Amino acid sequence: MALKVLICGGGVAGPALAYWLARIGHQVVVVERFPVLRATGAQIDLRGHGIEAVKRMGLTDAVRQKLVDEAGISLIDTKGNVKATILANKSGKGAQSLTSEYEIMRGDLVRILYEATKDQVEYIFGRTVDGFTENDRDIVAYFSDGSSDTFDLLVGADGQGSHIRRNILPPGAPDAYHQLGVYVAYWFVPWVESDNNMCKAYLSPGGRLIMTRSHNKIETQVYFMLRSDSEEVRNIPKGSVGQQKHFWAQRFREAGWQADRFIKGMDTTDNWFCQNVVQIKTDTWHSGRVVLLGDAAHCPSPLSGMGTSSSLVGAYVLAGEIARDESLSQAFQTYSRTMRPFIDEVQQLNVGWIPWAIPNSQWAISLVHLIIELACFLRIPQLISWFSNDWGGDWKIPDYPELDVDRVDRVDRVDREEIQ
Repeated sequence: MALKVLICGGGVAGPALAYWLARIGHQVVVVERFPVLRATGAQIDLRGHGIEAVKRMGLTDAVRQKLVDEAGISLIDTKGNVKATILANKSGKGAQSLTSEYEIMRGDLVRILYEATKDQVEYIFGRTVDGFTENDRDIVAYFSDGSSDTFDLLVGADGQGSHIRRNILPPGAPDAYHQLGVYVAYWFVPWVESDNNMCKAYLSPGGRLIMTRSHNKIETQVYFMLRSDSEEVRNIPKGSVGQQKHFWAQRFREAGWQADRFIKGMDTTDNWFCQNVVQIKTDTWHSGRVVLLGDAAHCPSPLSGMGTSSSLVGAYVLAGEIARDESLSQAFQTYSRTMRPFIDEVQQLNVGWIPWAIPNSQWAISLVHLIIELACFLRIPQLISWFSNDWGGDWKIPDYPELDVDRVDRVDRVDREEIQ
């Protein structure tokens, strides 16, 4: 039976699910709060099962055409001298290093998913789901423009700050936000000759880290990362953009390296983002005819490098279970049961390493430089990549023949020929 599905969120997870559901004949509507396609954002990567999910969508070539040429990551000192370099593992074997073989700008991936779905999926921009009511037969969504419509199910793919998640959590449920004590701002600055295809990471005393990545010869991505337990810092992302920029400029003005250049670039950037680095953990991924997807259900945090991949995998698994079971309740339960071991793996972050990765003192920074320099000299990062697998442990991505429309068509054609 064809379902009428409302997906809240037009980033990565929502359109990925829309791709699969529309492919098997469901009527899909994607509602996005931004007035146009939000094809912005910084560099993201695909790893492990996320790469496999893209392959199963048939979008590998489209993604490869937009990959960012990043050779690896270099740890530098305040003069820009390279202390150690970890190269990307582009052998096609083993695990990805800190730089993935599949580095891509978020906006490019969003556009790829939109182009792959726009002819079969209805996109509504500049609107949000303000509320909903449901019964045994359907769910009524109430939109920000005063309109409403009836659907068979509602998918919350609206990010780590999910409004849909807040509406389905039971009273007294634990806070879904797990603070990691790390905060980040990123923006783009004009490219200069010293910017190249190597990601650069610079540690500064005071729990500060500056990172740059150059995705083209027009602009360079800048990341300021701060380690802090201060309540004041925790509230910075809630302030205005002007307040955010003032805070980050003050905290990093004397940080060294090219901090002054990057702070100056805040004034002219069209891309600005500031956030608390958190994980989303909740026992509630679904309720009635509502189900959560991607960061809304299980944001693993940017530190894991698995946010995009887990969203793509989740979209595939959720679509597969919906295709396999006519009972939405059973499909949601199986989706949750299937995905949780994988999410448990990708969310396994040892926060104890954060003070060592972003030290407070200069002597600790010098120690980090020494350790990483020695590890690179002994080729330990390469050995780890060659003889290990990407995130997911023993978890295997399921196979859903129900989503292989071409296979189903071939089987039907053979059956008809045999009958004739």
